[in-house]
Amino acid sequence: MTRINILPPLVADMIAAGEVVERPASVIKELMENSFDAGAKKVTVEFKSGGATYIKISDDGCGMSPEDAGIAFTRHATSKLHDEKGLEAIGTMGFRGEALAAIAAVSHIELITREKGAPEGVRVTVRAGDIVDMSPCGCPEGTTMIVRDIFHNTPARLKFLKSDRSEASACIAAAMHCSLGRPEVSVRLKRDGEEVFFTPGDGREESAVYALLGRETAHGMLPVSGKTEAMSVTGFTSSPAFGRGNRANQHFYCNGRYIKSVLLQAAVEQAYKNTLLTGKFPSCVLYLELSRGAVDVNVHPAKTEVKFSDEKKVFDLVYQTVRACLEAERKPLEIRLSEGTKKAVSEPKSDFFRSMPAEEYRAKAVFQNAAPERRAAPVFRAPTEYDRPLPAEREKPAAAVNFAPKVSASPKNDAFPAFSPPPARENVEKAVENVEKISAPACRVIGEALDTYIIAEIDDELMLIDKHAAHERMIFDRLKTQERQIMSQTLLAPVIIRPTAEDAEIMDKNSALLDEMGFEVEPFGQSSYAVRAVPDDVDVSEAASALEEICEKLRGGDKVSAESARDEILHTVACKAAIKAGRRHDISELERVACAVASGEVRYCPHGRPVSARLTKKQLDKFFSRIV
Repeated sequence: MTRINILPPLVADMIAAGEVVERPASVIKELMENSFDAGAKKVTVEFKSGGATYIKISDDGCGMSPEDAGIAFTRHATSKLHDEKGLEAIGTMGFRGEALAAIAAVSHIELITREKGAPEGVRVTVRAGDIVDMSPCGCPEGTTMIVRDIFHNTPARLKFLKSDRSEASACIAAAMHCSLGRPEVSVRLKRDGEEVFFTPGDGREESAVYALLGRETAHGMLPVSGKTEAMSVTGFTSSPAFGRGNRANQHFYCNGRYIKSVLLQAAVEQAYKNTLLTGKFPSCVLYLELSRGAVDVNVHPAKTEVKFSDEKKVFDLVYQTVRACLEAERKPLEIRLSEGTKKAVSEPKSDFFRSMPAEEYRAKAVFQNAAPERRAAPVFRAPTEYDRPLPAEREKPAAAVNFAPKVSASPKNDAFPAFSPPPARENVEKAVENVEKISAPACRVIGEALDTYIIAEIDDELMLIDKHAAHERMIFDRLKTQERQIMSQTLLAPVIIRPTAEDAEIMDKNSALLDEMGFEVEPFGQSSYAVRAVPDDVDVSEAASALEEICEKLRGGDKVSAESARDEILHTVACKAAIKAGRRHDISELERVACAVASGEVRYCPHGRPVSARLTKKQLDKFFSRIV
């Protein structure tokens, strides 16, 4: 008795549908690509309830004859490939002849089409892969495809669909990816009867970027263009000042086809090396054009993965082009002044407006405003350890010792009330003594280096501390050990964010966890979210970037455990709340961090990096040849 069975055609089609039709978004992608291949200039996409119950795509393309419409749903039936030689140079979006057959196998389809120049069209009704009705009808030139009840005959697949909002986000993302790759086609997307986006179809890449990615993203983009004899790359990449918390805004196209490429992603991010903050990622929309024979798109049924015949040349072109764009942006701007402005600034006014240090500026201002009989020339002296910040400077965070020059006036002259004489040594010693009392035993903070590292003296050692990494660990440990829900601050005005479809799905899936961690995020319109509360340690200005980073860390989906997901969110909250490198901070903050490191409480940051380095007196003595 034989054990090998030949599967019925319907079962084979349903198995093939699992590769092509993963979710409603896959249907939108495949049908939009068919419209592009048909030469459409206008495409309208509509869907309801996340696309699972209703999808309609209309175009003004070439349409189909009744004969073609009758065999379009047969597996491996295609108008885009004729023999094996065509696989060597694929120039169309589709070529496998599997999409319509796969969609028809798991849904109900109604096809209305009319070939250009034909007197009438044809209506075809398909159920579970079989044509149940076919009749002539009146309709405009082009094709309309209506897909209903996806996975109605495959309950196992149906139960794995996510919420309507998540599926709708995926549908919007699929339509956006297709539209962004074809700026010459006008695309209108409607969700539950409401328009989501509209592209003008004027053939300009910048118009598509503006319409699909939004004004804020478009304004932060820089145009890129580069080519070699065999290939070219155009498009846009973001200014380093507009870095994002994840890679969701990176879009790559090869000969008009949206692709996912680790190679192109690495080339772009390598170009940003040393120009983008750590943990930030560039946004980009890059269109790569090369000969059809130099790229293989026949890798996966979804056709989003490709292989290049010469990956090094592709990498070098993208890297050099993006790098040249960023270097051009860093060139100083040429400021052109009008003749009136030139005349105004060229007239000799007074040397009072010449460039001078802030202290000299204040001293001179007081001097010129004083009564003539009470004017005395300000005395400038070298800074001493007793200097203290001026009243105006006390509002800014400062290090333990400020070595900026200070202005002093003669004690006998009361024309300068803003500049008091240095305090007596005994008063200074008492102040220093009080500071040392709150420090850890045998730990003395000397100051900051490069606005990044704390310099502290511990017994006979000199210790350098990464203040951000150490403080981040302190906050992380505090948040992780507390048993109650993290305290949050309700915002007076909500922060409105517009996440990508994938990020929106991640936030929906982890909404309970975000709420537990102090974030209150809720849908706000069709594609936006309102952030109404953030953890009390996080600044409001960091809310959007914090959520972007959280989505990037949770992108693993089901592979990320609940405990791991919680830790990832705490990492981001701690990072946003910690004191920042590049800024000067109050001595009390530095002492608190130094005490935690000196006591051994903090050794590594939440990511595993060391937070301090020590140099003994013996090592220093050897370096300076004080001992042998």
